[in-house]
Amino acid sequence: MKNPRFKGYIYWGVTLLAVIACSVAFVFFLLKFQMVAAAAGKLVDVLMPIIYGAVLAYLMLPVYNKTRRYVTENLSVKVKNEKMVQSAARGLGTLVSLLLLIAIVVGLCWMLLPQIYTSILGLQESFSENINNLSSWLQKQLADNEALEQMVVPVYEQVTDKLETWLYDTLVPNMSMVINILSTGLLGVVTVLKNSLIGLIVMVYFLNIKDTLSAQSKKIVYSLFPLKQANRIIEEVRFTHSVFGGFITGKLLDSLIIGVICFFCMRLLRMPYVLLVSVIIGVTNVIPFFGPFIGAIPSAFLILLVSPMKCLYFLLFVLVLQQFDGNILGPKILGESTGLPSFWVLFSILLFGGLLGFVGMVIAVPTFAVFYHLTSEYVNRCLEKKALSQSTDDYRDLDYIDEAGNEYIERKE
Repeated sequence: MKNPRFKGYIYWGVTLLAVIACSVAFVFFLLKFQMVAAAAGKLVDVLMPIIYGAVLAYLMLPVYNKTRRYVTENLSVKVKNEKMVQSAARGLGTLVSLLLLIAIVVGLCWMLLPQIYTSILGLQESFSENINNLSSWLQKQLADNEALEQMVVPVYEQVTDKLETWLYDTLVPNMSMVINILSTGLLGVVTVLKNSLIGLIVMVYFLNIKDTLSAQSKKIVYSLFPLKQANRIIEEVRFTHSVFGGFITGKLLDSLIIGVICFFCMRLLRMPYVLLVSVIIGVTNVIPFFGPFIGAIPSAFLILLVSPMKCLYFLLFVLVLQQFDGNILGPKILGESTGLPSFWVLFSILLFGGLLGFVGMVIAVPTFAVFYHLTSEYVNRCLEKKALSQSTDDYRDLDYIDEAGNEYIERKE
């Protein structure tokens, strides 16, 4: 018969060993951070096709699921062989997802690349004239104030000279090179094409084995953790999926609609660089909170070179558009997909944007929403064990809690 006391010693010994191992690993991580970061970067480069495939599969999952469900419901009435029905549903779901993805990519490239290239070349050709027109307008506005003119005009000329040098020597040659490489299929894009093609294959695999991967993951969780803990882990994974899926797909749809609205309204207002600016506004709108400002600044500058008054109209239009998006369109599409307070939205974007750049700003809100939810649940469980209130309002004017009867004593002003 085993000694329970001896079993307890083994448990605490294993726990202590695990804590020491984790501490040593953490110290090594801090001391060799650059080496660890380089190794992680190399691993990410190697796994990039898998990452492409996983992201594409996750984005196309709603299309795959709806197609598979529709085929199953309609085909099961006519075909009694369940295995054949499921096989046909998986095949058609994969085919529809693949064709839709290819159609979106080809359509966007066919519509956008020539127009963007034409806009940039047009900007290059008219840049000097636009700069001169803007300088004349600025001097006319400052004609009555010589002191302000002497202070503003030299700074303006210095900025425009640097911008013109950057535009002619860096931006346009590089854009021409990128367009030429993309159109002729030279060796510079072989890696991207390889990752994209392998990513499509990986996406097909992920879509078809997602049920098996899900079942295997549940099997591993139930084998490693007690039943209550395992159920909680699976529940939290489902919550994470709902937050990420709802937010990312909703934000992509929201940004697409904003880009289309921007295109037609700019056409109506006869703004320059309509397609280029609409793409900038639509893409940057994927970033919550800061996206409108990030997209509006370079767009407004491009329009300013053509017409200062149109630039003012554009800024007013963007302000109205973003109010419409933030108060009407966004809530209708996204709803309460994250449940994250406004301050923590700002905090998460600054934090993840500083760590991971553009990708970090995109995934910041759903990632932090999951962390916020897990922390809230943990705090509430701890309060429940102590028989204390889980309502935040009960702690607003709290001075202390009486230890004898758990009585809440309010703070005296």
